[in-house]
Amino acid sequence: MGRVAVLGESVRVQGYALAGALPIVAESPEEIKEAWSNLARDVELVVLTPAAAAALGDSVRLRRVPLTVEMTT
Repeated sequence: MGRVAVLGESVRVQGYALAGALPIVAESPEEIKEAWSNLARDVELVVLTPAAAAALGDSVRLRRVPLTVEMTT
């Protein structure tokens, strides 16, 4: 079974570690893109903050692996 990662700003992702998710802190669009390209191979689901989703664009959400979802505001 793969891991769940939460990608985005620190204040929005840190709490998910309590539920067992892998928090990936990235504040700027450049950091977000770098973190996305360096995801661990065992990550199967990535929860994106709205800022992370905007930085990555629609092409990321059209991919099947890893599955991505955008958290609500």
